[in-house]
Amino acid sequence: MRALLTILLMVLGSLSAKAEPLPREKIETYIRAPFSLGEELNEDGVYSLLNSGGIEAGYVFESEPLAPMPGFSGAPINLLVVLDLEGRFMDVQLIEHNEPIFVSGLGEAPFHKFFEQYGGLSISDSIVVGTPYGDAATGSQLVYLDGVTKATASVRIAHESVMGAALAVAREKMQGLATVPPAYPNTEYEEALTWQNLVDQGIATNKVIANAEVDALFEGTLWEDDDPEAKDYPDGLYLNLWIVDLGPKSIARSALSEDSYEELQSFMEISDNDEPILLIETARHGLVSEGFVRNTAPDWISAEQDGLPVALRDADLFVELNDGLPDGTAMILRTDRRLGFDPSRQWVLKVLAVREHGMFQPETGSVTLEVPHITPERFFVHPVQIKPAPPWLEALRNRRTDMIILGVFLGGIVTALSFRMKSFAAHRWFTPLRLGILAILVGFVGWWGQGQLSIVTVLGTVRAAIDRGSFAFLLYDPFSLLIWAVSIVGFVAWGRGLYCGWLCPFGGLQEFTHHVGKALGLPQIEPSHKWDRRLKCLKYIMLAGLVVVAFVAPDQIDKAAEIEPFKTAITTFFIREWFYVAYAVFWLLLGMVLFKGFCRYLCPLGAFMAIGGLFRGRDWIERRAECGSPCQLCKVKCKYGAIKKTGQIQYDECFQCLDCVAIHDDEQRCVPLIVAARRQTREVAAQ
Repeated sequence: MRALLTILLMVLGSLSAKAEPLPREKIETYIRAPFSLGEELNEDGVYSLLNSGGIEAGYVFESEPLAPMPGFSGAPINLLVVLDLEGRFMDVQLIEHNEPIFVSGLGEAPFHKFFEQYGGLSISDSIVVGTPYGDAATGSQLVYLDGVTKATASVRIAHESVMGAALAVAREKMQGLATVPPAYPNTEYEEALTWQNLVDQGIATNKVIANAEVDALFEGTLWEDDDPEAKDYPDGLYLNLWIVDLGPKSIARSALSEDSYEELQSFMEISDNDEPILLIETARHGLVSEGFVRNTAPDWISAEQDGLPVALRDADLFVELNDGLPDGTAMILRTDRRLGFDPSRQWVLKVLAVREHGMFQPETGSVTLEVPHITPERFFVHPVQIKPAPPWLEALRNRRTDMIILGVFLGGIVTALSFRMKSFAAHRWFTPLRLGILAILVGFVGWWGQGQLSIVTVLGTVRAAIDRGSFAFLLYDPFSLLIWAVSIVGFVAWGRGLYCGWLCPFGGLQEFTHHVGKALGLPQIEPSHKWDRRLKCLKYIMLAGLVVVAFVAPDQIDKAAEIEPFKTAITTFFIREWFYVAYAVFWLLLGMVLFKGFCRYLCPLGAFMAIGGLFRGRDWIERRAECGSPCQLCKVKCKYGAIKKTGQIQYDECFQCLDCVAIHDDEQRCVPLIVAARRQTREVAAQ
């Protein structure tokens, strides 16, 4: 068996591979009309999304090359994600996966339906999978996605893949996009202000630029002599610009007339993500060109913050100023805070000074005049970003009650087998007690809790280790993870017996069918010692075959893993295609005449558990010198064939049924004890 394990590890080490993006023609099949696929933007398979007019409307990409988080089969879930330019999800589609529960368990329809929930959500939203915990829904900024019953762990992995890939694209391609909630005007803050207050406190920024200053900027260029007015009146004003952020109501009220103020507030009720900016220009520049069209981006004015562009657009509002304000050209621009603009921090307005050279087909030149502006922070609110709990914590919270019950159940079993094993095994109601424990195991741990362990998890973990991937997928199913943890600890104390004998729901089902077969008086099949030994090798062959499939043909691992009937009997409660049901029922019916045949001879998970049992640190079943010679009672009674003729226990085949433990201390059944008692009786009688 050690040699087999060595061979398997060598196979694993030679088979890791890096996923490549799908070809363009494949990606195009997922794009929904009227959109089309644009040019490829990087080597990770990120494409631009074009609208019907050929204008860039967003980004298209796969999740696997950007966020290759392994699923329960060990292979990543690959999804097509479409983001608009504002970071909102336009579409999320499933491309490829090997999640066992969806491949042939629940079917793929629930998985596809899960991804429909992303439409319209933003990457700046705090999105979690599950249901609100306690009072978390009240006033919460969290956005909850409905999971899929019996497959919540898989959809959590898929969600993390979607978000990881989307944020990777946002960081590279959408540099101006805010990934945290922006500051916004505090509607509850009131302050009596006048225009003079705005000027004195720097709330209204004023920038004055003379003709000579602009002339100096054009000096040495083709256009240095193309502004006669600047030459004739060098001290005259070219730009006298005022900037006021009208988002805070107190500021807007001090700058605008009552009618304009009311119109602005009505506008803000509809466009509540926009920040309105008032510009007043009293000199000769005039803000916009003669060809400017209302409700569009101004042609001579732009802005930036933190070195990134801020999108400005005319608000198309009538502007009437209060008395006492500068008299000139006034307009209100707007910018969307969701695109990265933070009105509470400094930003820069850029004004183009434009000149033309020549009479016919003149050449246009320009220089940029920069005007920094900041509005005091007291007028704004910075929302506290509610950071979603780590996925493992959300999963744990959603199964809190189940985890407590499971913890008590596992704790009781481990305690009984650690400190009360002999008295427990010798109890006169041991069989009813064991069947009661197995009933809880099948009903609560298996059908309710979905705690049936599978070789698929083992293969996924090994593959993640070889590929140096993440093991985070294990945390998405804390219920099963706790069983894994107890089982692995049990390797050291008892070998494979703890899980295979007490914690495997399908094993429990087989034991029930065995008792039904005995109650019906069915003849029992017991292979000879030679055939028993040969058949037990099959499970190691099955395990080796699955390992090879997992790395040579990972797309087929879900089909190959159907050698385990666990998904049919436990995960889906026999609601599957008839041939899967027939296969699972076959093993249960066979269990009526061949004691736990699948567990003993074919189970690849059992083979893994047996290998794990090599870490066992003690021989926990007591033996006597007479065990094996002359006494063979334990060997005869062991239904698993885990005791040699010598009396030695084969722990890699022991299921911890405790039959031999009970016999060892039973003065009515243990032959050495019976012989010793008779000898003592004769000695007493001889005296």
